Amino acid sequence: MTWLANLHKTYEQHSQVIGQFEKKKNGREYALIPVSHTTQSAHIEVNVNSNGDFISAKVIDKSEGSTIIPCTEASASRTSAPVPHALFDKLVYVAGDFEAYCGEVKGTPYVDYMNQLSSWCESPSAHPKVNSVREYLAKGTLMTDLIDAHILWKDEYGQLLDKWNTATEALYGEKPGIFKVIPSDQSTAFVRFAVMIPGDPEPRLWRDTTVQNSFIQFNEMNMKEQELCYITGEYLPYADKHVSRIRNSGDKSKLISANDTSGFTFRGRFRTSREAAAVSYDVSQKAHNALKWLIERQGIPIDSKVFLVWGIDQLDIPAPFADTFTLYNDDEDEMVEAQSVGDRTHKEFANQIKRAIGGYRYDGDYKSDVIIMTLDAATPGRMSIVYYRDMNKELFLNRLENWHLTCVWLHRYRKDGDKYIQFTGAPATRDIAFAAYGPQAGDKLIKSLMERMLPSIIDGRPIPRDIVRSAVHRASSPVSMDHWEWEKTLSITCALVNKMYEKERFAVSLDINNSNRDYLFGRMLAIADVLERKALGKEEKRATNAVRYMNAFAQHPARTWNIIQSNLQPYQARSGTRDGFIIHCTRLLDKVGSQLQPKDYTDISLSGVYLLGYYSQRNDLYTSKADKELNDESEEKMNEQGENN
Repeated sequence: MTWLANLHKTYEQHSQVIGQFEKKKNGREYALIPVSHTTQSAHIEVNVNSNGDFISAKVIDKSEGSTIIPCTEASASRTSAPVPHALFDKLVYVAGDFEAYCGEVKGTPYVDYMNQLSSWCESPSAHPKVNSVREYLAKGTLMTDLIDAHILWKDEYGQLLDKWNTATEALYGEKPGIFKVIPSDQSTAFVRFAVMIPGDPEPRLWRDTTVQNSFIQFNEMNMKEQELCYITGEYLPYADKHVSRIRNSGDKSKLISANDTSGFTFRGRFRTSREAAAVSYDVSQKAHNALKWLIERQGIPIDSKVFLVWGIDQLDIPAPFADTFTLYNDDEDEMVEAQSVGDRTHKEFANQIKRAIGGYRYDGDYKSDVIIMTLDAATPGRMSIVYYRDMNKELFLNRLENWHLTCVWLHRYRKDGDKYIQFTGAPATRDIAFAAYGPQAGDKLIKSLMERMLPSIIDGRPIPRDIVRSAVHRASSPVSMDHWEWEKTLSITCALVNKMYEKERFAVSLDINNSNRDYLFGRMLAIADVLERKALGKEEKRATNAVRYMNAFAQHPARTWNIIQSNLQPYQARSGTRDGFIIHCTRLLDKVGSQLQPKDYTDISLSGVYLLGYYSQRNDLYTSKADKELNDESEEKMNEQGENN
């Protein structure tokens, strides 16, 4: 019940934005919808005047089709049974002449719709604009008017046209708009209404708050039965059917459902579902509407699963799934600095992370909570919360800060336009999935990894070893992928290995005093790689022996190193004493080799640490002397600042 209480609290905290539409990046609109309302994609908009006369109609573009519609508890949960919505609905409910163009229908949907609409219009909470719609629809000429306005199209037999094909195109011309926005035939079109009154600033009934409040009052009058609400602790109108369409408008899965009164549901425990738990209609509506709004606003949908992170008071919280570069993006100054500094000191990097997260830390109540929730549908009708955490905001930010400070490495795979940029920090969980399982990893694999990584990010638990092992294996096979993909896999794997060996405090900067066997072997491999690449020259694009034998080297380092070293000798001999860089590499190779103890020169497989030695040594050899001096000066400056503080 905690999740319901937190969602209800979120709704109440942001009640000032109810009914206000916002736009997503793809142009689709969404809003925090009122109680007793839901959203539906409309296809046709009909304009009438205050006397209930037809004025005009138009086909609605897909990006503008999102419509807030009033609904009863029964209509919001309807499936195959014909239960009408209160005002906007499909043609079969709102058109009195539907059977004249589409044939006989099951039940009496139009009569049921008009009876319900009349009850509203004759109640104390009636609204004049709704009455105008009722007067128009009572004439039973909607489909005729839409056909005359060239919104709907009929065939040669006077029936509604099923589909637009080449024959009809030859007869009538270009495909009409209704066939471009509707997924099936015209008879399933959803209709919304606007009432044009001179001087009225809001003719759109789906955005008129007075119409929305009118229906909320009407619906409350019809709810007589009360029950103890487990969320508020008060006796309130009881919710018998809870909200569906949580993830999208076509989603029929529910989080709460208890309509199965036979079989094993209550046997031996409860006589009715209310004895198990009861939630009031108001709380259920507000909590589910808040959840739908949050998913649209900041949810991450992957396959059928939705990952959601929000703060009850402050909605925008840094997502645990994003990389450090995205964290910098929240502060433009930090972003520019992050692009320019690359790999400097750990203190400077740590200060950047603290500043980036600090903006969230002091904006709002420090006692507020952060909710992490993952939803998935077990069956087409049942949804479950597969992961839920309710954390203190301060604790959440501390854990997130620690993740970005410890699962860290230097990355160069992010693009800003056509230019690659580098940043130091943690990779995104989606990129970790691609590094561990390859670019062909499907949504099911990605969502599974994201869910498994959450405890490592939020609770500080170790990263699952199989994920690190898989990433190390792929990073050790550079010849199996394109160069850019391997570089991305390598830096992400280094970040994961660095996190795994957190106590060792590895850094991107080369540690010449580190005598770890695997680290030294990695350094030797990097020197061999750089030496051969230098000897081959810029024109030669083929892989070096170090890269080609990298996988075998990780499995049998001593035996494979002999092969790599023997292949280096022709390049060393050819360069002789003419090339200073190759001479430097040769001397460095001897120096690193001498640090390796004879007992360590074996064929025991290398751990992922060898990738850290490889990356750091290669980065050091490719870093110019001027950049190294700049890094040293920066480190001294940071140390001085730390001492002064």
